[in-house]
Amino acid sequence: MKPNTQQLSDLTIQVRRDILRMVHAVNSGHPGGSLGCTEFLVTLYQNIMERKEGFDMDGIGEDIFFLSNGHISPVFYSVLARSGYFPVSELATFRLLNSRLQGHPTTHEGLPGIRMASGSLGQGLSVALGAAQAKKLNGDNHLIYTLHGDGELQEGQNWEAIMYASAKKVDNLIATVDVNGKQIDGTTDEVLAMGSIRAKFEAFDWDVLEIAEGNNIDAILAGLNDAKSRTGKGKPVCILLHTEMGNGVDFMMHTHAWHGKAPNNDQLASALAQNYSADQIDY
Repeated sequence: MKPNTQQLSDLTIQVRRDILRMVHAVNSGHPGGSLGCTEFLVTLYQNIMERKEGFDMDGIGEDIFFLSNGHISPVFYSVLARSGYFPVSELATFRLLNSRLQGHPTTHEGLPGIRMASGSLGQGLSVALGAAQAKKLNGDNHLIYTLHGDGELQEGQNWEAIMYASAKKVDNLIATVDVNGKQIDGTTDEVLAMGSIRAKFEAFDWDVLEIAEGNNIDAILAGLNDAKSRTGKGKPVCILLHTEMGNGVDFMMHTHAWHGKAPNNDQLASALAQNYSADQIDY
């Protein structure tokens, strides 16, 4: 049975704790975007995606996810571990020498759940398009999901892929953009204003929908199910997911400062106190 909203909320708290502890332990990493996308990735993996037991790189007969903005690896690793891809205890090796859990996901160590290296931004949609077209060639009706940062869209390869997806009618693809309006050096408008992201995707002939409450699990469930209903109709689907960077930790929200900064001991204690559950089992 798929978990209900309360169970998804409980797991979200657990994943937030994982993110905070992983980044604090090595004084390195990207908590802001990870916390902002926690509800989305928990809901996607636990409720929306059709997944098989175990893991293989081919992903035949199941939905596939690609993380394009790979620096939010803490949330990705936690969700993968909590979804059974590898032991939760391995989260304690985050960013350590010889760990499979490096700062940006890589494939060379064979970490289950990781299908592409995404340290360099802007490449995830291109990889996803190849996987989506392979599914069509194989007669596999499952879907490809991707996640991108809004700041990441400032890079050029994205727009080649966005143009290709609609021109080739890749309609088994759902690309989600985390619209938090922030990146490492400030707001996206300050760094490089992009105007209307929705208008741009629509100009490239995508089917676009928005999740205004991107940190609300019920809204995410409704939005993702809406997106699924739009696949197979000749157009790729884009979700604009409006999130708050650092969500769930009061002093990390409403600022870009925690894009890539780890909390100190006192800050960690405060953040964990804000994300407490009687059912939590920390690694």
